[in-house]
Amino acid sequence: MKKRIVFVFVALALVLTACGVKAVSTPTVEAGVRGAPAYENAPAATQSYAGSSDAGKAPGDVSASSAALQERLVIMNADLTIVVPDPQAKVEAINQMANNLGGFVISMNMYQTYTQNGQTAPEGTISIRIPADKLENALSQIKADAVEVRNETRSGQDVTAAYVDLQSQLTNLEMAEADLQAIMDEAKNNPNSNTTSKTQDVLAVYNQIISVRGQIESIKGQMQYFEQSSAYSLINVTLIAEETIQPIEIGGWKPEGVARDAIQSLIKFWQGFVNFLINLFLLVLPVLITIFGPIVLVIWGIVSLVKRQKRKKASKV
Repeated sequence: MKKRIVFVFVALALVLTACGVKAVSTPTVEAGVRGAPAYENAPAATQSYAGSSDAGKAPGDVSASSAALQERLVIMNADLTIVVPDPQAKVEAINQMANNLGGFVISMNMYQTYTQNGQTAPEGTISIRIPADKLENALSQIKADAVEVRNETRSGQDVTAAYVDLQSQLTNLEMAEADLQAIMDEAKNNPNSNTTSKTQDVLAVYNQIISVRGQIESIKGQMQYFEQSSAYSLINVTLIAEETIQPIEIGGWKPEGVARDAIQSLIKFWQGFVNFLINLFLLVLPVLITIFGPIVLVIWGIVSLVKRQKRKKASKV
């Protein structure tokens, strides 16, 4: 009886090792956010299988057939940079829009920037997730009252093959867990084993079950991430205050075009040059004096001493 348990145990260990290696090699998709965020009430990906049509096929054929029948899972994301009159109000409007469309806010950040005349103005970023079928509607609302759309980027990634591969691994692991559970039940109820050997057998199988369950939970987490990321699209929005891009006004004159760009470049040069002078006189020179001042004084003292000695020798002659 014990030999049978050991033989089955070794066979299952080999199967689990193969599944573990394959699970590690499965790529993890990060769609604009780090890690796999938790979603609530996310619609699961629709699946379609042929049932018994996969019977008798090799594992690779089954995986390819399943991938063909599985409804495509595509993760769609968008990045926008827009100019608006009031970034703070726009952030609140985007937040409300996400809630109205059945989405939610992932992150929000507001900060202060400077205009051409030195005044401060609010700018910010916001990241939201909205149902994938409402992506176009959300983008239209975000751009509706924008003064200018400076950048718009969309990206998509088809994760269907990776999802089907995870399903195959999950099936194998769940079957292995059931077999291990049966082996443990048999080891518990084996009347021919003494207490010590029975305990060792049960603990060995129990450790394998724990390992398999960990792999199952990991794969389920990746599958859930694929399902929810494809069901909810990510939109990253950068908001720029309109007043920060207003042309320079000098005595009521607003230079446009090349003249405006030239004046702005000149002002930036002056700013950089003044900053250089400030750093030179307030930082660099004091540091140089502190480091090389004592050395110069020592050298000057030595030179003066040598000259004095030469003068004394010359006067004696």
